[in-house]
Amino acid sequence: VVFSSDGAKIASGSRDETIRIWDVRSGQCENTLKGHEWDVKTVAFSSDGAKIASGSVDQTIRIWDVRSGQCENTLKGHEGGVNSVVSSSDGAKIASGSSDQTIRIWDVRSGQ
Repeated sequence: VVFSSDGAKIASGSRDETIRIWDVRSGQCENTLKGHEWDVKTVAFSSDGAKIASGSVDQTIRIWDVRSGQCENTLKGHEGGVNSVVSSSDGAKIASGSSDQTIRIWDVRSGQ
């Protein structure tokens, strides 16, 4: 679970393989993002709140557009579930930690 930097939204990951975006003021779910194939263990907003990175037991990180709810990129390379993700302050990079005992740094646009 994570707040957006402006505090207006919360993103949550779930065992049902989804990410939900919540409006803090109303408490309502605004969108449910689907695409992971296993439990979602971690979520992070970009600093501008426009993107969400999610990490899953399915060994992938997905980059989502908050407004459209579409998955923009799927980052593959871990050999174990992804337990943590964080976005750089400029939103250009994602760092991820995995049960494969590695940390990776990814370029959001290229997926490398």
